[in-house]
Amino acid sequence: MTVRINLQHNYFTEKEIILLKNSEFTVSTFKYLSKVEGLKIANSRGYLIVLPFEGLMIWDAIFDDLDLKMKNTFKQPRNGDSIVDSYGAFQFHSGLLANGNPGVKDTHQPHGEFPLSIMDSSFLEINENEITIRSQKEYIKGFGAHYFAEPAVTMTKSSALFDIKMTVKNMSNFDSMPLQYMVHLNYNFIEGSKINQNIPDNAFNLRESVPDHIHPTKEWISYTSELENKKILVNSLDNIQYFYPEIVYFADRLDKLTKVAKFSMVMGNHVAKVAFNTTEFPYLTRWLMYNPDMQVAAFALPATSRSEGYTQAKNAGSLIFLNPQESRHFKVTTGLEGQNKKEAK
Repeated sequence: MTVRINLQHNYFTEKEIILLKNSEFTVSTFKYLSKVEGLKIANSRGYLIVLPFEGLMIWDAIFDDLDLKMKNTFKQPRNGDSIVDSYGAFQFHSGLLANGNPGVKDTHQPHGEFPLSIMDSSFLEINENEITIRSQKEYIKGFGAHYFAEPAVTMTKSSALFDIKMTVKNMSNFDSMPLQYMVHLNYNFIEGSKINQNIPDNAFNLRESVPDHIHPTKEWISYTSELENKKILVNSLDNIQYFYPEIVYFADRLDKLTKVAKFSMVMGNHVAKVAFNTTEFPYLTRWLMYNPDMQVAAFALPATSRSEGYTQAKNAGSLIFLNPQESRHFKVTTGLEGQNKKEAK
């Protein structure tokens, strides 16, 4: 039997309140000093902190005593209009009308309008084996796009893996709607980690464009030039001085290579996993950065197109257009899959 609990704003106070507790799961509510509402879902392996009414982003992810989230300068989530106003989450939903770093001809904000969206509603679905949190948002503009979005996160009993889902429906009765979507997973950069995948290294291409927020150094230019000339894919998080300002790769049309893409990152005795259907996500970005303020190994960011903005996707033919009343569904499985393994299975 599945039990549903509709989340109300008055459930969230400065003092943590246990909403549910059984032999496997504990769910509690609280509110940050910034007034952002947080929901902690814990099982025997660890916990997630999600923000039910702010984009249903996953702010924290800790399993088997390992903090999976990137190092950053945000001590708590904040309200804002753009993801740069609260860039500290383990995961956020990037898009949906446009995604990525805006190009010179783009007018959208970085990673689109959705990441910090205020959700209309949020609720829990609970059974003996799993807990799912869903949030819902109707986006509507006069003489503009009109869509319904339902992100969700599912945790399973005794597992450090969890599912991240998204449903998007074009609510218009006559007009198509552009869709660009990325699951932005910001894993921690742990020096010495090794990345594996079930697609060939030559499927990746080093990013050629340089976004406005990047300020290249001579050392970085020399290193990335070597990567490009020798066609090297960075699969090892060594020589940390080379990961500033950042290293970014794109892998295109994964649907022509495999039905299910599987990526892993070996971090000591832990193995992080990202797996997804390439029909839903034909593109992938790898983003690696290391400096005293930000350390991130986003080793697999599944997406519907490259993360270079709306215009690039439109020109490349990778921009999705949803027909009137059409829906798309997306799912990514991530988290820790177990002990050190030599390669992705």
